[in-house]
Amino acid sequence: MSVSFKQLATYASLLVIGGGAGILGSQYLLRQAETQTNAPESAGLLKPLASSGEPSALRSLVGASNSNFIALAVEKVGPAVVRIDSSRRVSSSDLPDALRNPFFRRFFGDEEMPRERVERGTGSGFILSKDGRILTNAHVVAETDTVEVTLKDGRTFEGRVVGTDSVTDVAVIKINADKLPAVKLGKSEGLIPGQWAIAIGNPLGLDNTVTAGIISAIGRSSSQVGVPDKRVSFIQTDAAINPGNSGGPLLNDRGEVIGINTAIRADAQGLGFAIPIETAQRVAAQLVSKGKVEHPYLGIQMVDLTPALRREINESGDLKLKISQDDGVLIVQVMENSPAAQAGIQQGDIIQKVDGQPVKSAAEVQSQVEISAIGANLPLEIIRNGQAQQIQIRPGAFPKEN
Repeated sequence: MSVSFKQLATYASLLVIGGGAGILGSQYLLRQAETQTNAPESAGLLKPLASSGEPSALRSLVGASNSNFIALAVEKVGPAVVRIDSSRRVSSSDLPDALRNPFFRRFFGDEEMPRERVERGTGSGFILSKDGRILTNAHVVAETDTVEVTLKDGRTFEGRVVGTDSVTDVAVIKINADKLPAVKLGKSEGLIPGQWAIAIGNPLGLDNTVTAGIISAIGRSSSQVGVPDKRVSFIQTDAAINPGNSGGPLLNDRGEVIGINTAIRADAQGLGFAIPIETAQRVAAQLVSKGKVEHPYLGIQMVDLTPALRREINESGDLKLKISQDDGVLIVQVMENSPAAQAGIQQGDIIQKVDGQPVKSAAEVQSQVEISAIGANLPLEIIRNGQAQQIQIRPGAFPKEN
């Protein structure tokens, strides 16, 4: 039986994907192959509502009295939500291990093995300014210089990647256009679980899809979401988010952007996460002005103290610590030559306040550090051996990956 390389490549990819299917964690929503084929308009099954200078087709269809806040929010923001198509060339050295395995080389000579391949993906984004600045996720445009941006009205533009920040998964794109529809930014601060949440994006290649739900929780740490390498305090929502929604806006009931949809849990349904818009704004401003982002860094590992954890630490003796309180943020490790080490912070110290603000969790400490200034004094109040102490620390720049 003859087997084509394409069949073997598909089989190998399935082996690679299947091998990690049992791992719990977060599944980012891009870097997927395009599979959606647009149905011909002649099919006549689904026709877009016409737009004109008269009252919108939506209002004409359902009547103003039957319109709701979700429809109004989408009508307001929808034109500023874009589709982002990215592609990158991958050399043979970056092919999946399964394809470079000698088993497959038995069927193909070296000259028949692909020298490179093209990876394609689709994500979402939204227009920040009328002159063409667009906000999206970093993983949507990872390792690409140019992307294709498609507006809701069908126009397409070549987009230039202004900058990306893998630590927060935020990216900025610029297209050469003007008088574009732009979103209105809201605030994620003060959100309460139970409030309405609306998501717009291009899941699974289905452009301009709208889903709605509620804010399920706020302040989810990166470790809780399953992406410990990120530094974001996520918004959790049950508004449906699927592959392709990445980079699209999460709206409140007034049609204001409160977050960027970014991730789902691979081991659950109905759990979506978004980057707070304040975080995205701060990062985007640095990307536009500097082309990069520097994140403040202390160089500590910390855990939230609980009565159960206190007993475990005291009884196990692994950390050689004796903890006398049931709450606070315990420092379990200090990195060598880090700002924390230089300031005299020690393993076993319990953080009580950062910059005068009481903290009860590692996520709260991280949030306070994130908004601090690199090289500037940051006061910490700690408990050491039962005694309160004040320490001045100067955050450094977060080390870059090699």
